[in-house]
Amino acid sequence: MTVGAHLSGVQLGAIREELDEQLFRWNKRLAELADAVNDDAVEVSEKAELLADLVSAERNAAVVREALEGIAGRDYGRCDGCGSAIPFERLKARPLARLCVPCQRRHEGG
Repeated sequence: MTVGAHLSGVQLGAIREELDEQLFRWNKRLAELADAVNDDAVEVSEKAELLADLVSAERNAAVVREALEGIAGRDYGRCDGCGSAIPFERLKARPLARLCVPCQRRHEGG
């Protein structure tokens, strides 16, 4: 079975749309933070916090880009823990999920 084949084109399209929206929001946030960091009126003490926020936002945007690349490469929607298909309902609620529910519970120790 092709990886990601458990998801229909419509399902993948819905998830891709959600991920595109998330990436748009992260890119917008990154631009806002970059502008703030480069603003000479911002105090040095504030810049450290802004830089931390910038790093965090870039990390989040990278995770979303990775998921979008997975959809394009057809390796999206498989559990990193056991390799099983992650159900559409879980991916719809958490498009960045990399583990099925049983593996997520094991990972969290519960």
